[in-house]
Amino acid sequence: MDDPVQPPTSDPRPRRRDRHGRGMRGPVAPPQVPLSASRAEVFTDLVQDSVERLERRWPQLTEIEFLVLEVPSPGRASGSGPGEDDWSDGIVPLGGTIEASDGRPARVVIYRRPVEIRTKGRDERAALVHEVVVEQVAELLGLSPESVDPRYGED
Repeated sequence: MDDPVQPPTSDPRPRRRDRHGRGMRGPVAPPQVPLSASRAEVFTDLVQDSVERLERRWPQLTEIEFLVLEVPSPGRASGSGPGEDDWSDGIVPLGGTIEASDGRPARVVIYRRPVEIRTKGRDERAALVHEVVVEQVAELLGLSPESVDPRYGED
């Protein structure tokens, strides 16, 4: 009598719909369809595509860490260092850089929400993401954005 007997259940599946037949039916789209990707995942894919495009021309970018954050912290304007510039001019940055230090690689940070707010569609968002990535890489390498990507600013 070590095994307690469980009462039989009439339905082995958990009930997902109410007694009127309404409620959740299931996923809207299967997982392999792009519709099921979150906005954050789609944005991260845009950043990754931009980085891969630049890595073909600049192989040293594999040593740089690329991050996507929701929003910049109010204490710093460019992400270049803790507590450097306040947002006294009211401009919210779209990205920033963090120099390599203490064995940590250099980082490029792209802020998702400020970029999303400034764009309307996927193509426009992809173009702005690429511009921000190019600008931040150029700042980190000490080059002009045009030398990092010759097509910079053509759109």
